[in-house]
Amino acid sequence: MPATVLNLEKIHDPNDAVHRAVQALAEGKVIALPTETVYGLAVSGLCPEAVEKLCAQKARPCERPLAIAVKSADDALDYVPTMTPLGRRLARRCWPGPLTIVFPDIGPDSVITQLSKDVQRRVAGDGSLGIRVPAHSIFLSVLRFCRGPIVLTSANVSGQPEPTNAQQVLEALGHCVDLVIDDGPCRFGQSSTVVRVNGDNCTILREGVIARKTLKRMANFNILLVCTGNTCRSPMAECLMKDALAKRFQCKPDQLPEHGIMVASAGVAAQEGCRASREAVSVMAQRNLDLSLHESQGVSDNLVHSADLILTMTHSHMKALLSYFPTAAGRTFVLSGGSEDVSDPIGGSVNIYEECATQIQGYVDQWARQIELHLPQGLEDQQ
Repeated sequence: MPATVLNLEKIHDPNDAVHRAVQALAEGKVIALPTETVYGLAVSGLCPEAVEKLCAQKARPCERPLAIAVKSADDALDYVPTMTPLGRRLARRCWPGPLTIVFPDIGPDSVITQLSKDVQRRVAGDGSLGIRVPAHSIFLSVLRFCRGPIVLTSANVSGQPEPTNAQQVLEALGHCVDLVIDDGPCRFGQSSTVVRVNGDNCTILREGVIARKTLKRMANFNILLVCTGNTCRSPMAECLMKDALAKRFQCKPDQLPEHGIMVASAGVAAQEGCRASREAVSVMAQRNLDLSLHESQGVSDNLVHSADLILTMTHSHMKALLSYFPTAAGRTFVLSGGSEDVSDPIGGSVNIYEECATQIQGYVDQWARQIELHLPQGLEDQQ
């Protein structure tokens, strides 16, 4: 029987296609769904027969594990509770998106262990697991309504070109797919990038949409220092943090990105584009550090989302930030690491600023030692 094709351009309500897809998956059928990269074959991870049928139709070798698709980076933690900081970093920054991450050790507490032995063998037979969160609205909607993970692979016979539109799916597998959701050509039209994250090491298994250079930037350890106006305390802290880390890596502050580190500062009530205070510039200059080109910026969604470590000058700054960004709680700390605050020197003399900088320096040096232990070791290509 030929596949049923649902063309999203001809359907009045796309939710109808979502519900049809969810029902088909629950019934153990094999369906083809669009992603932002290529069209994929999908089955429910709760249906062992469907997983075997998918492998047979694709003629995929048993030793090549299948990936799973989940709703979000947070959802992935149920499948990989042992996920390392680097894995969490890439997941947070790249998902939803064209990146498949292979985790070599999912641990005994993974919900994968609750699936049938046959499904476990197909997706995690060697103890590793590939996960993807596609950046396609229909696919994400299907994931939200499905129980359990979706087992996912490209909608082609193994070794053949990967389809970037529904017609190519029909030509290759139309005789053995139950349902095809047609959303026209895929946005990128090429495969997702596949990486393996093992501890603090990241290995590129297949370069796809996300290029090596971009992936390296995504793997950086990002530090955000926060005060009120981003004109004195946090800019001085940014400057001192860069200097402390540069000394540890024996490089110049502007070379830190080459070592996988990015440092920025912002204010919870900052006006955009203001220069650092004259006194802050002067105090940094006495340490041979240049703050003259600093421009203030406010705390933003993007800055907080991409930060691996957020250090606030005071407890009130932390409270204000977390009131807007509660999901950043596990990454946000007061710079002192204790009950002390860094007092605001605004309006004070250069001596007051010097005392403030000295206080910040002591705290920054402590953090720099800890940060060094959590940096990615590098980005490698598979040999």
